[in-house]
Amino acid sequence: MSMIKEFREFAMRGNVIDMAVGIVIGAAFGKIVSSFVSDVLMPPLGVVLGGMNFTGLALTLKAASGDVAAVTLNYGTFIQTLLDFLIIAFAIFMVIKAMNSLKKKEQETPAAPPQPSAEEVLLTEIRDLLKNRP
Repeated sequence: MSMIKEFREFAMRGNVIDMAVGIVIGAAFGKIVSSFVSDVLMPPLGVVLGGMNFTGLALTLKAASGDVAAVTLNYGTFIQTLLDFLIIAFAIFMVIKAMNSLKKKEQETPAAPPQPSAEEVLLTEIRDLLKNRP
């Protein structure tokens, strides 16, 4: 029973839940970027490059024979996946850079010193009166 309790404590820690949320959002963001690259970015790039479809780029290593499919090296899909990665990495870099600049601004503005308590004010007045006493 203690193992279940230990696991529950582990799973309910803030860091684990934050990580799970980050993974889910990251997966969704990855799908959005993949769609952006394959559906928005690559078609115009293919037109500029003469109607080239990157996902169709492949190098045939062994031709098909009979029922055996051809062995191909799909480097076009790799190029598209590489662009997905670069866009995701750049977006994450920009988010982290923005977060770091916000943290830096928070650290640069020092907090105002706390106001002395009523006791401290009273003791300061007594001290000053004793100093000025003849």
